[in-house]
Amino acid sequence: MEGKGNQIRLTAGEIAQLWIQYLNDSASICILSYFLEKAEDEEIKPLIKFALGLSQLHIQKITAILTEEKNVVPYGYSIKEDVDLTAPRLYSDSYVLNFLHQMAKVGLTSYAGSLSTSVRDDIKTYYMDCLTETMNLYKKSTDLLLSKGLFIRSPSLPNLEKVEFVKKQWFILDVFGEKRPLIAAEVDHLYANLQRNALGVATLTGFSQVAQNKDVKQFFLKGLEIGNKHIKLFRAKLEESKLPAPMGWDSEITNSTSHTFSDKLMMFFTSGLISLSVGYYGTATSQSPRGDIGAMYNRLSMEVQMYSEDGANIMIKNGWLEQPPMASDRDELIRRKNHL
Repeated sequence: MEGKGNQIRLTAGEIAQLWIQYLNDSASICILSYFLEKAEDEEIKPLIKFALGLSQLHIQKITAILTEEKNVVPYGYSIKEDVDLTAPRLYSDSYVLNFLHQMAKVGLTSYAGSLSTSVRDDIKTYYMDCLTETMNLYKKSTDLLLSKGLFIRSPSLPNLEKVEFVKKQWFILDVFGEKRPLIAAEVDHLYANLQRNALGVATLTGFSQVAQNKDVKQFFLKGLEIGNKHIKLFRAKLEESKLPAPMGWDSEITNSTSHTFSDKLMMFFTSGLISLSVGYYGTATSQSPRGDIGAMYNRLSMEVQMYSEDGANIMIKNGWLEQPPMASDRDELIRRKNHL
């Protein structure tokens, strides 16, 4: 039985999840505060406020947990240092609504993962609360997108009329240039990854316009090139099966080039998008039996990982990469003790 008097220490998994969530929520507070400051749509404003309130509440709770455990609280991101709330509008309200919807979907996945690695009762309760809150945000954002006619549905497929079993190798292999039609899971992943890349391209377009550091700007421009390439490939796979592909969000970005977010904040956010891409591509690979699609995802995942390394190098060079909790370096401790 766990009680306040005999609270067990946090596990590595619990510390890791709390630490990255603190960084994510502190970054979200900066971005959402700016979105709220610039929002004009009276229906979207309350949703931004709701999401912002969740991030602020999470920061308070994580700070209390880490402080009680005598763990250092991450430096993270702040409105004072990382965003100019007086900067001109950079993204449209439609973009912001889609941004909130996608972040809610990401939150549902990440909080479920965090819950599955939690052992202590108070940490499990915290993540169950996070899941409930995020489900609410997901529902609110979905409903608002639907009511505004902005929700992009994945394609529909014909109803199954009978149970069938696979009889030919062409289900997996490209036999003599013949490819089978996409199965539902492949369609879903191609469509979702296309949408995520489209939103990512819109995000990086805005970032590249307001970036101050030359290396950072070039990094974002390279990301735009990669994102557009991936969109083209996903669209081609859908069109092979005569399925529609969603449009991009390029028109939802203004022409502002004024300093808006710090380069440090934009690099962190982009690094998060890269990590998500690798995860989503891995899931898509495991659920895409057609050989050419699995090979495509593996190739694109490697490209994204190499891009991620470029980003990490930029962050290290500028002193922006906050070191996560890690195990003790026992060899170094021994050398220090013996003055070796």
